[in-house]
Amino acid sequence: MNFPTAIPLLKTPRLRLRPFVAADASEVQRLAGDRQVAETTASLPHPYPDGAAEAWIGTHAAKWHAHEELIFAITLKNTGQLLGSISLVLLTADSKAELGYWVGLPYWNQGFASEAAQAVIDCGFRTLGLNRIQAHHLASNSASGRVMEKAGMSREGRSPQALRKEGKFHDTIFYGVLRSDWPDLPELAPVIPGLPANPSL
Repeated sequence: MNFPTAIPLLKTPRLRLRPFVAADASEVQRLAGDRQVAETTASLPHPYPDGAAEAWIGTHAAKWHAHEELIFAITLKNTGQLLGSISLVLLTADSKAELGYWVGLPYWNQGFASEAAQAVIDCGFRTLGLNRIQAHHLASNSASGRVMEKAGMSREGRSPQALRKEGKFHDTIFYGVLRSDWPDLPELAPVIPGLPANPSL
């Protein structure tokens, strides 16, 4: 796989996806601290603790350089306003990644999450050379499933009570997309036992 030294910048018709900076921390806490946003995710805490955003942002560069996670701030292209976050947790041994995202409540139902997800999936295949990108959402959050479908992913199954959040078990719905199903991409060269993987990836 191919990992640029710097976190790439991605642009869509309405969005600019960039690395987080320390100055984003207060807006992250404000947006992610909304209970309705936290309830749609597996990992966002509520209430959102003071200092947590600064600590989280401080891990991003190391995670990227270790090829563990690629994290973007979702911002409006024309104003720079921060809308949310989107990431790929990288599972390099299997040439795949797990997509995750959240968007602040004022920006729901405007297609921003799907627009960002499609750009990040394309980056995962085209820039990083991944073979598969997958995602999951709480069964109670059907809107996230629509985001995944609009971004080009397909529903793959349901796992009953697979996740516990705030003391309750939740069903999760799984989605995925393969490089071979993404348009206008070259095929990955096969990995031959005893030889290194394609050196161009």
